[in-house]
Amino acid sequence: MRRGAAPVVASQAAPESSAEFEAFVRDVEPRLRRALVAAYGFEDGRDATAEALAYAWEHWGRVRDMPNAAGYLFRVAQSGRRRRRVPVLYDVSGWPEHLFEPGLPGALAALSRRQRVVVVLVHGFGYTLHEVAELTGLRRTTVQNHSDRGLAQLRKRLGVTDAI
Repeated sequence: MRRGAAPVVASQAAPESSAEFEAFVRDVEPRLRRALVAAYGFEDGRDATAEALAYAWEHWGRVRDMPNAAGYLFRVAQSGRRRRRVPVLYDVSGWPEHLFEPGLPGALAALSRRQRVVVVLVHGFGYTLHEVAELTGLRRTTVQNHSDRGLAQLRKRLGVTDAI
């Protein structure tokens, strides 16, 4: 939790059974964390994930019945997170260069937040366009556009041509 943030107090709508909420967290947390880390960097993304899940606990009576609770929590986590600095996505010092392109973290950080989230989820984690649209609250065609434009920007920044 961020410094200065109010402690989480369980409300009357908290889950009656912690097992129910734990199953929810096992299902939602990995997708939510990946998207928020792609958007805000490792530390802020993990903090945002924890805060969103705390919100889910406090408002469980409402969140439990949502058809797209992960997408709702993604938007909850974004409220108030207007970061101006470029997120540090990955610390690549000490990694062998042959595992990935060394310029990739900087090129990803240069993308817009939405492009970065879409590119990381679709091309990094193998999510479908529909899954990303559902999680982010964007239309599928918008996700496709962000993916196409983000990949074009990555290719340009990394000096990759389409000719093989």
